[in-house]
Amino acid sequence: MENFDLKTLEAVLIGLGCPGEKALEMAAQLDKRARQLTQETGRSYEDAMDYLLTLMRQGWAAKEKGL
Repeated sequence: MENFDLKTLEAVLIGLGCPGEKALEMAAQLDKRARQLTQETGRSYEDAMDYLLTLMRQGWAAKEKGL
């Protein structure tokens, strides 16, 4: 299982629209959840992280549109 550097995840989250002051905390939460999904579903860490980032991207896109 590859570890994503939390600072790298923080930068990705900011790029997706996450407020900078919350990005590092959210990166840590994403990392933890990706590890949980890996154990629960057997998917790779990278796959789990991609899934979670996609959900976050969709959520922020909807928020920007006022949905």
